[in-house]
Amino acid sequence: MTTTAAETAEPRTSGVPAFAVLPVLVVAGLAGVLLLVTSGRYAHGFDELYFVMAGRDHLNWGYFDQPPLIPLLAGGMDRLFPGSLVALRLPMTLAAAGGVVVTAVTARELGGGRGAQVMAAGAYATSGVMTLSHWMGTYVLDPFWWTLLFWLVVRWVRLHRDGVRDDRPLLWAGLVTALSLETKFLVPAFWALMALSAAVLGPRELLRRPKLWIGAAIAVAATVPTLVWQAANGWPYARMSEVVSAEFPGTWSFLEGAVLSAGTGVGCLALLYGVWRLLRSPELRAFRFLGVAVVALVVTFLLAHGRSYYALSVYSLPFAAAAVELRRRNLVPWWKAVVWPAFVVSALITAVALPIYPASVVDKVPTRWGVITSGAAFAQGELPAQEMGTVAGSAYAALSPEEKAHTAVFSDIYPFAAAAEFYGRADGIDRVYSGHRGYWYFGPPPESADSVLFVGVDPAVLKPYFATMTPVMEGLVWRYDGRNQPWAACCPALKSQ
Repeated sequence: MTTTAAETAEPRTSGVPAFAVLPVLVVAGLAGVLLLVTSGRYAHGFDELYFVMAGRDHLNWGYFDQPPLIPLLAGGMDRLFPGSLVALRLPMTLAAAGGVVVTAVTARELGGGRGAQVMAAGAYATSGVMTLSHWMGTYVLDPFWWTLLFWLVVRWVRLHRDGVRDDRPLLWAGLVTALSLETKFLVPAFWALMALSAAVLGPRELLRRPKLWIGAAIAVAATVPTLVWQAANGWPYARMSEVVSAEFPGTWSFLEGAVLSAGTGVGCLALLYGVWRLLRSPELRAFRFLGVAVVALVVTFLLAHGRSYYALSVYSLPFAAAAVELRRRNLVPWWKAVVWPAFVVSALITAVALPIYPASVVDKVPTRWGVITSGAAFAQGELPAQEMGTVAGSAYAALSPEEKAHTAVFSDIYPFAAAAEFYGRADGIDRVYSGHRGYWYFGPPPESADSVLFVGVDPAVLKPYFATMTPVMEGLVWRYDGRNQPWAACCPALKSQ
């Protein structure tokens, strides 16, 4: 095992190499700027529209499909900067850039010097985390919280290995866990598998530290209002596992997505090599329990029929370990001549996967080239939402004032409901109702609404409750008149997930 002169010669402070401030911030800054300049394209995604409407008009302690933090952020940003895509997506841009920096400092805690820190930052900056960070979503923010958690646990282990009895990282980890629990409910899996791995492989002392349990108590206390909402509404989030399982693409597709999302380029190799070195490297033995936890988490996501993008949350530690080990081991004499061009190619692949294409030409750009995705795919998910919402608004605007007074707008799926509610506001749509997922908990239409303007894909869901059904825009908008039952009787049957 050899150590390069460049690594050993780097200045060290507090038992770790110096933080490579300038190059790491340059990498994070470039990633952040790329996200920022493309965040105004092309329109709101379906999920973003749902988050905005949930947080702006239906803010609560919980929802069918998520805790309250993302709706709170989305609704707040839209109230401060109405309709601004750049403002809406700014928190995700900052989280992605922050993840780059935290991955670099994780490499530093593992013993990585300047080169290792920059490589770790580059791997994170060219991973699928960057691509998804174009959108606001739970699946974008939660990886940042997990990246912080990995760093905090690694830091605690390193400090105690070096004889520094400082448990503050564990207390901070409790606060980060609280934020993660307000974003998604996946983080208990992190702690359960990490604790089990530590109990078997060590350090068992981690599980005996009071600040770990104080932090856990803080996280639980912060989540109580959300748990109360879930309990009061019959624990709807528990049914999300059925929704996710129904969308499971199969074992191979899951694993392929989990690996390729690490980055079509250095990211895939860094993920696999980093996990391998966490499990095998003598120098990283103190952190082996975390490598086992990473593998166990991916296996758990797979067995639970989860989504492959759940793996985004575990990339930072393998990236950091791969960078540190590559610098330490000098696998082949010519590796430096290859690795930096490889990072450049990976950066280009990441750039083309973002919406860098003007709206005027995006329809002429392929959505993928083999395994390389194109940012044109964002337009396919955003522009139709805008068009559908505009169509719904136009249909409502065509009603007379007398008709509007007793007509509710209804959709059979939450993405269409959110699009109609957001874009239809300019045409007078104040509320849109639906029995689908989170929208069912926003309440039923008023009893005064004996007619419905239906926007969706399956108009048959309302047909039993009305005397007549009239197409307004074939295949998308219908009008129902003559409601034959109270809404209180109709709505339980309209609930769907």
